[in-house]
Amino acid sequence: MSEASAATAGLMRQRDFVFFWLSRVASTMGFHMLGLAIGWQLYELTNSAFDLGLVGLIQFVPAVVFTLLIGHAADRYDRRLIVRFAQGIYAVAALVLLVATATGTLDRNLLFIAVFLIGCARAFELPTAHALVPSLVPAPLIARAIAAWASANQTAVIAGPALGGLIYAVSPVTVSVVCLALFALAIVCVSLLRVTRLPALREPTTLASVMAGFEYIRTRRRLLGVVTLDLFVVLLGGATALLPIYAKDILDVGPTGLGLLRAAPAVGALAMSVLLSNHPIERYVGAWMFLVVAIFGVATTVFAVSTWFPLSLVALAVLGGSDAVSVVIRYSLVQIETPDGMRGRVGAINSLFVSSSNTLGEFRAGANAEWFGAVASVLIGGIGSLAVAAAWMAMFPDLRKIDRFEPADEKKGA
Repeated sequence: MSEASAATAGLMRQRDFVFFWLSRVASTMGFHMLGLAIGWQLYELTNSAFDLGLVGLIQFVPAVVFTLLIGHAADRYDRRLIVRFAQGIYAVAALVLLVATATGTLDRNLLFIAVFLIGCARAFELPTAHALVPSLVPAPLIARAIAAWASANQTAVIAGPALGGLIYAVSPVTVSVVCLALFALAIVCVSLLRVTRLPALREPTTLASVMAGFEYIRTRRRLLGVVTLDLFVVLLGGATALLPIYAKDILDVGPTGLGLLRAAPAVGALAMSVLLSNHPIERYVGAWMFLVVAIFGVATTVFAVSTWFPLSLVALAVLGGSDAVSVVIRYSLVQIETPDGMRGRVGAINSLFVSSSNTLGEFRAGANAEWFGAVASVLIGGIGSLAVAAAWMAMFPDLRKIDRFEPADEKKGA
């Protein structure tokens, strides 16, 4: 057995990580099925690109409001409880949509309420889940565990929208029923985790302890460059909010086609995540990070101008694959360079940047599409992503010089 195969087999022997992997698949499938249903229903009701953009803005608000509180809580309390709480909120949102769809009372405001609930849950779940991963595996397996965890996410992003689009075309109500079942399964899997908790944090809850995540990142220039690179690239390059417009008005492929469009980035991302879990990047880490960001920008540009459905799917798959490599590199750097006692707060700040880029990116895309049209909005994002990559290479030269996944020299404040 090869060294990579042995390491992967070792990862799969980690009982708690396997349960967490399954939980992630179920929760993320439900999340993206709900996202597809909400996007299609909202565009059918309002025919407004701006309203599609508002979906991102509404999810951005709880991410900002709760981030510092969540990060501090994740370093003090049982992270499993926080993840289960978030998955319970997802279930409530699915139940609201189920009842409203079944009774014919679904409207724009109710959809926005469901989006807000989902945004609150996402704000709790992501940073806590990221902080939980390293405690489920031995230290030598952390980078592979992050890649495998990313593959769980991408598996769900493929299956969720594709399955959701097919189900929605037959019965919109059934989509919410399936989501409820998936969230219940996720909660059960998290409940089965056996995590050895570190001693509780003894420091009192003060403004300084809550803000410690910001201070930690600010004083480590490599981390600052990594998290802000993602913030601005995705802020400009996000096109997910406009997929209902492409499916209905540009490509004319309906809700089933929308499901395939939403799943396409995850197809590429899953392929790359599986590849990286078996053959991780070990050299020239910084150079690889900037290369895949450039590929992300080019793929976004191709998707923007495509009017041929197969080409659009390929462009989105390449976009997702490049983003997956970037995600593994960035999260590996963040986790490896952060002590466990700080991972919740640092993870919360990182999650704030990631969620802000995604949600504000959706609002940016929707607003630009309202003013200039969907194609111009996505095209601006693709070109902007390339410009950000070039700017960050100049502003953070140490990033492109990173060779291996090794902690920076603390004395140098890297």
